[in-house]
Amino acid sequence: MRVPRIHHPELIQTGTEIALADDAANHVGRVLRMVQGQTIQLFDGSNQVFDAEITRADKKSVIVKVIQGVVDDRESPLHIHLGQVMSRGEKMEFTIQKSIELGVSLITPLFSERCGVKLDADRLNKKIQQWQKIAIAACEQCGRNRIPEIRPAMDLEKWCAEEENGLKLNLHPRASQSINTLPLPVERVRLLIGPEGGLTADEIAMTSRYQFTDILLGPRVLRTETTALTAITALQVRFGDLG
Repeated sequence: MRVPRIHHPELIQTGTEIALADDAANHVGRVLRMVQGQTIQLFDGSNQVFDAEITRADKKSVIVKVIQGVVDDRESPLHIHLGQVMSRGEKMEFTIQKSIELGVSLITPLFSERCGVKLDADRLNKKIQQWQKIAIAACEQCGRNRIPEIRPAMDLEKWCAEEENGLKLNLHPRASQSINTLPLPVERVRLLIGPEGGLTADEIAMTSRYQFTDILLGPRVLRTETTALTAITALQVRFGDLG
């Protein structure tokens, strides 16, 4: 059986015994039915991985002893900050999961004029927490040892106005440039992906005022979740670590 990778929310020290968090303990003890003497791999977001052995497992808790830890850097040299106008239901969850597998460093959910998601503050906060759990699960699956942050949702223009060094890109079906025509080298990208109905003309003009460059992915119009993943892949191939 493949050794399970489990995220631990606190910094890990070699040689110590720790209790897994409730969700992790349930997964290891009840779902995987692992027992004393079996091994798992832990990571705490510090870019290290730790080998650990189960010393006790029951219905309520799992205790492990941390054997050793090593730095295991799987982060892309390209820092991508994804600004994604929120989409409905599972589409947003899919975008977050797959963009993290592709190496995105930071995600900010956005509101725009055509944003189809309408949530009050309490429900939105619960969504952010849920999306952060999806980010952790994606890292467990794909081998990343740093957890990208899902920031609080914010207004599109406020996000565009934030100071950040690097390339600012907005996907536009009538742009004249493509990712392949962007000049090398690039180390940081702020990537804006609009809603299912696209950005309005005023919003597109606003992004230009904040020095965003319009780029074109190809001749076909893509869904918002497809656009995000296609753009991230193209950026990682040109500037990052996908070959």
